[in-house]
Amino acid sequence: MSANATVAEVKRDKPWIIRTYAGHSNAKESNALYRGNLAKGQTGLSVAFDLPTQTGYDPDHELARGEVGKVGVSIAHLGDMRTLFDQIPLQQMNTSMTINATAPWLLSLYLAVAEEQGAPLSGLQGTTQNDIIKEYLSRGTYVFPPAPSLRLTKDVILFTTKEVPKWNPMNVCSYHLQEAGATPVQELSYALAIAIAVLDTVRADPDFDEASFADVFSRISFFVNAGMRFVTEICKMRAFSELWDEIAQERYGITDPKKRIFRYGVQVNSLGLTEQQPENNVHRILIEMLAVTLSKRARARAVQLPAWNEALGLPRPWDQQWSMRMQQILAFETDLLEYDDIFDGSTVIDAKVESLKAETRKALEEIGGIGGAVAAVETGALKRALVESNAKRISAIEAGDQVVVGVNKFQAGEPSPLTAGEGAIFTVSETVEMEAEQRIRAWRAQRDEKAVEKALADLEAAARSGANIMPVSIAAAKAGVTTGEWGGRLRQVFGEYRAPTGVTLETVSSGAAEEAKLLIADLGERLGETPKLVVGKPGLDGHSNGAEQIALRARDVGFDVTYDGIRQTPTEIVAKAKETGAHVVGLSILSGSHVPLVRDVKAKMREAGLDHIPVVVGGIISPEDELVLKNMGVTAVYTPKDYVLDTIMVGIANVVNRSLDKQAADRADGVGRRNAAEQVF
Repeated sequence: MSANATVAEVKRDKPWIIRTYAGHSNAKESNALYRGNLAKGQTGLSVAFDLPTQTGYDPDHELARGEVGKVGVSIAHLGDMRTLFDQIPLQQMNTSMTINATAPWLLSLYLAVAEEQGAPLSGLQGTTQNDIIKEYLSRGTYVFPPAPSLRLTKDVILFTTKEVPKWNPMNVCSYHLQEAGATPVQELSYALAIAIAVLDTVRADPDFDEASFADVFSRISFFVNAGMRFVTEICKMRAFSELWDEIAQERYGITDPKKRIFRYGVQVNSLGLTEQQPENNVHRILIEMLAVTLSKRARARAVQLPAWNEALGLPRPWDQQWSMRMQQILAFETDLLEYDDIFDGSTVIDAKVESLKAETRKALEEIGGIGGAVAAVETGALKRALVESNAKRISAIEAGDQVVVGVNKFQAGEPSPLTAGEGAIFTVSETVEMEAEQRIRAWRAQRDEKAVEKALADLEAAARSGANIMPVSIAAAKAGVTTGEWGGRLRQVFGEYRAPTGVTLETVSSGAAEEAKLLIADLGERLGETPKLVVGKPGLDGHSNGAEQIALRARDVGFDVTYDGIRQTPTEIVAKAKETGAHVVGLSILSGSHVPLVRDVKAKMREAGLDHIPVVVGGIISPEDELVLKNMGVTAVYTPKDYVLDTIMVGIANVVNRSLDKQAADRADGVGRRNAAEQVF
C-alpha cells in the first residue's frame, strides 16, 4: 500500500458478528430489547432463555416457582416464540440460542416461526448451543441421562445438515468449563473430547450418509471463554484452531481446508467480574475481548460481552450498549482488521501454543483411556478435576497470589457513581411469573387438544423407536404443544439424571486455615458431635461452582457436610436437614430467585419443626434483597464480595454458636417463667 493510499482504499476484513446475550421476563419485553439493540448496530441475536425453558418445564410447574423470566426469557409455546421475533426478519438474522437439553424443541419453535414468516429453512443462519455433555460438568441444565441426550444432539445435527444447511447445530461450549474452574488445558481437552464424542455418535448412526461427514464436521462450531491471562488466552485460541485442524485430518480424514476451519463465538469471562469496584469490570471486559480478536488466524466469528455490573444483577439496556460500543470501536475505529495476523513469527507465542497443544494431546489420550468424554463424565473424573482446579484458583485469590484489583489488593477507592441511585440494577418484577401462568392457561384453552395429543403420541413413538426427533417436534410446535409437555413426554421415555457433584472424599483441595479448623473443633465440643451442614441448591439454578467450593471447604475445616447437587426442591432440602440432624442449612441461589425460594424453604422448616436451625444464603443478592431475606429470618447472606472461604466458615460457625446461645436463653427464660408461675399458684 502506498503512503498516499486513502483509508477507503485499504482492504479490511469483515468484522465479527456483534452480539449481546439478552432476554428476560417475557417474549414481548425481550423483543423490544432485541429490536432496540439491533437499531444500535448489533449484527446478530443471542437469546438467553430462563431456567424453566432450558430444563423443559412450563411456567406454572412447581419447579418453575421463582425462576420464570429471571435469567432469560420464558418461551412456553409457539405463540411466545412468535412474539419474541415479531418484526425481526429471521431470513436476514443470524441467531444464537443458548439452549441445550431442550435445544431440539426451541429450534423446532424457531423453524416453525421462520416458516410462518415465509423464510426458507435452507437460508436460515444461526446456532443452537446443544452441547449437553458440558452441562453435566458445569451450568447444570441437563435433563436426561447422557446416552439419550447425546442422541437428541445427533438428531439435530443430522436434521439441520440436510434441511437447514447454513445452521450450526452444535456449539461445543468450553465457556462454562472455564467458569467452573477449568485450566486452559482442561478447556481445550474437554471441549475437543466432547466434539469427538458427538461426531463419533453421528457417524455411528445406521442411517448416516458418510459422504456428508465433511459437511457435518464443518458445521460444528465452538463457544469459548476468554479470561484475564491475556497472552495465554491468545495462545489457547491459536492452539484450539491448530488442534481442530489436526483432528479433522488425522482422525476423520477431511481433506478440504475450508471444512476444517475452527469457527467459534465467544463471551468473555463473567466469573472474573467483581462486586467490589464494579467499574473495574469495564477494563477487564475490554482486555479479554482483545484476546479473541487480535490474532487473525484465531479470531472469533462472533463476540458477545457481559456488562460491567453483572456481578450485581441483570444489566440494563444502557449497560449492554456500553459493552456493544467496545466491540464497534475496536472493529470500526481501529486499523486491526487491515492486517494479517500480527502474532505470526512470535517465538513467545509459538512456544506457548506448542506447549498447550502437547499438554492437550496428553489429556485427550487420558480421556480416551477412560472411554471418552461421556464415560469420563459418568465416572465423575472430569467433574472432580474441575472442582479441584477451581479450589486452587480460589485459594490463590485468598492468599493474594492471584491479584484481583479492588478485591484482594488496592481495596481503597472512591464510591462508584455508576451504582448510585434507584434503578442502577435491572430487576425482574415478581408479577412476571403470575402473568406467564395466566398466558399459558389461556394458550392451552384455545388450542385443539386432539391435535396436541396426537403430536405428543407421535413424539413419544419417535423417541422410543429411535427415529429423528426433529420432524415430530416441529409438528408438535405447530400443534400448540408446550415446552413442559414436550419435556414431560420425553422424561417418560428417557427418565431423568443426576450428575456427579465432584465433591467426594477423594476430591483434593487446598485445605483450610488452622484458625478455622480450631473454631469448628470448639463448636464440635460444645455440640458433643461433629457440626453438621446441609448445602442446598433449591430451584432450577445449575451454577453449582459456589456450592461445591463451600461444601469442599466446609469438609476441610471439620463440618460433616451433606451436598446432593443441583435442582433440589425446598421439601427435599428440609427433609435432608431433618434426616441428618443439621445444625445449619446453607442455600446457594445464583438465578435471582432467592426471595421466593428462601421464603418457601423457611416455611417448610417451620412446618417440620426445624425453625430453630439457622439458615444462611449465598448468591448474587442486592442490599435491598439482603434486608428482605434477613427479615424472613435468614441469619447471614454472602455475595461475590465474600471471596475468602475460611472467613465464611468462621461466619457459619458463629451463626451456629449464636443459635445455640439463643436456644439456651429461651430454655432459661422458659424455666424462669415456669418457676414464677409455680410461685403464684
